[in-house]
Amino acid sequence: MAAQKAYKVEAPSAPRASDMHPGFLDFPADLPGGARPRIVLFGAPHGSTYPGADPSGFAGAAAAIRAASQGDAQFLDSWDFDLDGPLFDGREPCCVDAGDLPTSVPDSAGNRRLIEAKTRAILAAGATPLMIGGDDSVPIPFFAGFADHGPIWILQIDAHIDWRDERYGEPMGYSSTMRRASEMPHVAGIVQAGIRGVGSARPLDVETARRWGAHLVTAREIHAEGVDAALRHIPLGARIVVTFDCDGLDPSVMPGVAGRTPGGLTYQQAIGLIEGASRRGHLAGFDLIEFQTSADIDGITALTAARILVNVIGRIVRQA
Repeated sequence: MAAQKAYKVEAPSAPRASDMHPGFLDFPADLPGGARPRIVLFGAPHGSTYPGADPSGFAGAAAAIRAASQGDAQFLDSWDFDLDGPLFDGREPCCVDAGDLPTSVPDSAGNRRLIEAKTRAILAAGATPLMIGGDDSVPIPFFAGFADHGPIWILQIDAHIDWRDERYGEPMGYSSTMRRASEMPHVAGIVQAGIRGVGSARPLDVETARRWGAHLVTAREIHAEGVDAALRHIPLGARIVVTFDCDGLDPSVMPGVAGRTPGGLTYQQAIGLIEGASRRGHLAGFDLIEFQTSADIDGITALTAARILVNVIGRIVRQA
């Protein structure tokens, strides 16, 4: 298939996290003294919406995750047993929360421009972007933002493969995420972990993914063989962008999703994949998407998502 055309965009000015709500783990919008952050977190409430769809359940995900993180903001210097040490590993805090991009439901093309521009700007400043969606369409422009910082390998944690060429006439929606990624020249490889159950993928879509060279690793394989069933497909030293769909985990761990599917990954397997990616190569970016706040139960998904992001930040901090 022809490569997706790149477009030039200017970096938007996003609302500061502190202007609207406490930042994730109470991180500031800027570091003291004008220091340059190593990690920049931002929210992307909307992406490319299907006709007639209501994405409002995903739009509040970033706010819910920030709120769930506040209880741990006082423990940044405490020992984190997921990371075998404090979050910043004895270093100065290096993460900022830039707030949410001003996306809107009717402007899918504008949303994509905002997301790509923000990602490009963060990378150009020498930082690592962490994006909170939004539905599973927002990773498409996020991946596009790495065009000048490739090649990259994508590690997708998801129940679904997202290889439809289009759905409902929309080629940039959440069923086409990995198909669009495969068309980007800077994407060198794709590993998809946690696949199970049924979704929008048809036999032709599975065949297309495998023919392209995507490694489809089912949840059953990871349960049987461990996280190396997925990680072994990624070349040593690769730059890795992880896209984390909340339905990749079992609904007993993350119930706040649109399509609950039993047999998903555990929290420990998820953080094992993140740690393994950071050790096998270089964790160059991360997004967490498909958290439907209206379907959450007692804040379980928000809490788990916050802990996933803590693990990502800790692993990036520990990279050389």
